[in-house]
Amino acid sequence: MRVEFTKMHGLGNDFVVIDDRADCLPAFDAERVRQLADRHIGIGCDQFILLKPSASATCRMVIHNADGGEVEACGNASRAVGLLVGEPATLETLGGTIATRPDSAGISVDMGEPRFDWDAIPLAYAMDTLTMPLGWDELEQPAAVNVGNPHAIFFVPDCDAVPLDQLGPQIEHDAVFPERVNVNVATVVDRETVRLRVWERGVGLTRACGTGACATAIAAMRRGLTNREVTVILPGGQLRIGWGADNRITMTGPATVSFRGSFAWDDFS
Repeated sequence: MRVEFTKMHGLGNDFVVIDDRADCLPAFDAERVRQLADRHIGIGCDQFILLKPSASATCRMVIHNADGGEVEACGNASRAVGLLVGEPATLETLGGTIATRPDSAGISVDMGEPRFDWDAIPLAYAMDTLTMPLGWDELEQPAAVNVGNPHAIFFVPDCDAVPLDQLGPQIEHDAVFPERVNVNVATVVDRETVRLRVWERGVGLTRACGTGACATAIAAMRRGLTNREVTVILPGGQLRIGWGADNRITMTGPATVSFRGSFAWDDFS
C-alpha cells in the first residue's frame, strides 16, 4: 500500500500532511511517526499532521511532534491545512476547534481564547502566570499562556543572545510543567513589533512556531508592552497576531506547499 502525503511549511516550520478524511488508512503509532519525521531515514518534518473525518468540523487535525508525541495545537500547521482545504474551514484539534480562512496575507486562523489559570497551563502548583517567580540561569520571571498548548515566555533585551539550545530542554522538562512546555524568548522592539525565538516541545529549536507567536504576543499585551495587534518576527519570517475585544486570538501569515509524494506503508514500522 502506498500513502500519499503533502510536504508543507509555514515560515520554515515544516510538516508532513496526510489527508485521511476518507478514514481508510491504518493507525499511525508513535514509532512510525518518528521514522517518517526523521530527516535522515524518513521524509523529515517538525510535525506530522493527519487529517481525519469530524462530526463537528470540516476535519479533525491530529498533530504529532517529531518525537512521535501527540500534541494539542499547532498554529503554523493550521495555516497549512487551511491552504490545502482552500476555503473557510473549521479544524477540530485536541486544543479545541479553530477556524481558518484565506486572507490577502496568506491564511488567517481564529486560534480561540487564551487561558491563564495556573491549572490550565498546566503548572504543578498555583502561582501568578503573568510574572512567574521562577528562573533558569539568565531567564527569569516568565509569563505562562495556554493557546491550545502550554507556553512559557521570557522577555529579554536580545533574544538572539540567549543560549536557547541549552536552556530550552532544561525548562521544557522541568517538573513545574507536568505536560512539558514550549519555551519562548522574546524582545519587544516597539509597541507593534516583537522578535521571537522558540524551543518547541518535542521538536527543539524551530524557525517558526504559530502558537508560540500567539502566546508571546498575548503575554506582551497583558504586561502592557505592546498594542493589541503586533507583528511577531521569527527566524523564518513574520506573523501578524491580534487579540480582539471578544478575547479571541487571530493569527495571519503564509503557508507553502513544498512538494507532494508517496511512500510504501511497509517501509516504515
